[in-house]
Amino acid sequence: MRLGIVCYPTFGGSGVLATELGKALADEGHQVHFITYQQPVRLNVFNANIFYHEVRVPTYPLFDYPPYEVALASTMVDVIMNYDLDLLHVHYAIPHASAAYMAKQIVKQKTGRNVPVITTLHGTDITLVGRDKTYEPVVTFSINESDAITAVSQNLKDETYKSFAVHKDIQVIYNFVDVTRFNKKPIDAFRKVIAPNGEKILVHASNFRKVKRVDDVVKVFAAVRKEMPAKLLMVGDGPERPAMEELARILGVDEDTRFLGKQEQMEDILAVSDMFLLPSEYESFGLAALEAMAAKAVVISTNAGGLSEINIQNETGFMAPVGDVNAMSKFAIELLHDDTRLAAMKEAAYQQACRFDISRIIPIYEALYSQYCRRTPCK
Repeated sequence: MRLGIVCYPTFGGSGVLATELGKALADEGHQVHFITYQQPVRLNVFNANIFYHEVRVPTYPLFDYPPYEVALASTMVDVIMNYDLDLLHVHYAIPHASAAYMAKQIVKQKTGRNVPVITTLHGTDITLVGRDKTYEPVVTFSINESDAITAVSQNLKDETYKSFAVHKDIQVIYNFVDVTRFNKKPIDAFRKVIAPNGEKILVHASNFRKVKRVDDVVKVFAAVRKEMPAKLLMVGDGPERPAMEELARILGVDEDTRFLGKQEQMEDILAVSDMFLLPSEYESFGLAALEAMAAKAVVISTNAGGLSEINIQNETGFMAPVGDVNAMSKFAIELLHDDTRLAAMKEAAYQQACRFDISRIIPIYEALYSQYCRRTPCK
């Protein structure tokens, strides 16, 4: 099958999922065409079945904000017609679903062919940005005009129906993780550099936005640090980072906290971690937590959004209400003091991650694509 995948090329969950999906499909023999404004960060391997098409947005003095959606739709049309794509799979509704609808109509007018569009909803495109009155009518329309709609969790499916007048069926296809990539032996030298005296290592990874409640991460770590030697690795970057560095200094944990910035090789970092902290205000799924679980790290999270669909209370980790730093701190301290229980929960986290392994999820996407595929066999 010849597939067009449209996504954001950043470190966010939707871009990571879309890129890993495309890579896996290419390994299965499908021809995959990524269409976005720069090469996705996880698109770091050569595969003869993978193509990248950059969306170029011309700048003119007339435009304060260059019309990316128009340029994206035009690039979609070009790729569909020149590479004879079977369908478009767009990730994150804004603006990809509406641009795909425009491209679909143009191709239909030019060739008479109806190119199917599959839209995958990821989270803030529904729960935050999409609800804005500026975007809501277009988001609702373009979702309903998609040939198929998927959501990465049951919670996100429910939120979509609650927030938008969507009258089509939404199929839940969970995010996935490549367990073989993340279940790797820790690099002892790396761990000794971070924790030379055998300290426990806690990790957080995000885009450092307010919805991630990164200040709660630092506060939980400060509580843990009072009770035992420990180190904190803060992975990622974003608007909250300077304030978090200052908070670490105020709470006196700055010498035990490392801000690593954006990192592509998360598997090496997670391999040396004992615990992953994710106190978000909302997570449609929690892909970062799932990757941590695949690396045998216990997750301490809020019970917001779809996190309860992957993090099992008192089995793979612990959950607490949003903002309840005391509860999260208590869970973390008690567990880190009990090495036997910690080891058992690490193994349980790994077994849970295996249920979301890429090998289980890719066939579900292939079956969905096959409903719209013109080719037999569908590769």
